[in-house]
Amino acid sequence: MDDIRQNTSYANYLSHVGWRVNKIEDVTMYIREIPLCGTFVKVQRPDKLSQKVITKALLKHKPFRIVVEPKNDMDAKKLEDSGFKQTKTPFVPSKTILLDLIQTPEKLLSQMSKDARTSIKKTDNLALVETTPEDFRQRWRASVPIKRYVMSIHDLDVLKDSFGENVLFLTTKSGGSGGLFLFAQNIGYYWQGFTSKTERQTLAQYQVVWQGILWAKKRGAKQFDFEGIFDERFPISSWHGFTAFKKKFGGQVTQYPGAYEKIYWRNWRLF
Repeated sequence: MDDIRQNTSYANYLSHVGWRVNKIEDVTMYIREIPLCGTFVKVQRPDKLSQKVITKALLKHKPFRIVVEPKNDMDAKKLEDSGFKQTKTPFVPSKTILLDLIQTPEKLLSQMSKDARTSIKKTDNLALVETTPEDFRQRWRASVPIKRYVMSIHDLDVLKDSFGENVLFLTTKSGGSGGLFLFAQNIGYYWQGFTSKTERQTLAQYQVVWQGILWAKKRGAKQFDFEGIFDERFPISSWHGFTAFKKKFGGQVTQYPGAYEKIYWRNWRLF
């Protein structure tokens, strides 16, 4: 199945938040001008990757830097053989958890940890609301520390416009917990989530995520991607907490090779 970053809805989203989009032989790539440097190109999780595609991108865009995040080790080896070096930090999560949504809800519940099943049962009558991008952001901002990243209202609006009915902004009625879910090409994604200190004690986020999973399944998703857990190869200490939470839902841990880059000094522009 295609990764969301090769999806037309996602490409439309990025085209409205500062990126140009180009497609070469069914591989979508994203281009941005970096002041004092030149053109930057990123290619993320294409189903098939060839040197021919990379060469065409170089000739067309003349980047000073190109970053490719391959889907498998075979493509990673091709990049290494052509002079690409692995970056210290990937641009997209290099390790995640995938749920098989072909299974029944009962089967999915049975494969979760006891904590997750109990928490979902306890919050079964919790009032949840589908909300707007603006309301979702207000609740998100009010629930987390000021230093925590929160998407801008512009980006959330564009996400809604790009994905239409395939995006879900879900929060508790009180607004202390919420999740942003996407659906693209038979895969559901837990794109963003938040919970306040108070609602963390009520276990509300378990119900939020569970309803997001059921929403994705209802839309026809065959997989559900938790979109990132802690990766020992590229450690980010702040990811430990939500990784423990996500693992309680079961599923299969899947990892990707990471990101590979190549610098072209001849294309570096000082202006």
